[in-house]
Amino acid sequence: MPDPTLDKALLQRAAQWLVQREAQLLGEIAASGPIERAYSEPRTGYVHDAKDDAEQAQRAELGDAEVARDADELAAVRAAQRRLARGDYGVCEDCGEPIGAARLQAQPAALRCAACQQRFENRARTTAR
Repeated sequence: MPDPTLDKALLQRAAQWLVQREAQLLGEIAASGPIERAYSEPRTGYVHDAKDDAEQAQRAELGDAEVARDADELAAVRAAQRRLARGDYGVCEDCGEPIGAARLQAQPAALRCAACQQRFENRARTTAR
């Protein structure tokens, strides 16, 4: 059931932000390809250096991590767009209670209310150990 405290203006701002963020993330993901290829292409007159190789590998790993983070956020943004389209935007996935306007203004792609998000993060930290 949709959160009755969410007004149309907030929903419109959220929809607009989600579209803008989706475009930004797609751009960042697309831009990461040529950067990685630039590091992996052999350079003319290049003398093999293990330190340079290690730095290139580190940059590639960092680039991969950034792309993975962007892809995860893109999935969250698109899921929020689907919730908006279905009419259940602003409802916590875990407890079914309203997420709250303040949290949605701060994090338009929020999937959980603050309490459930905290529990989710605590479980993730516990299982990561």
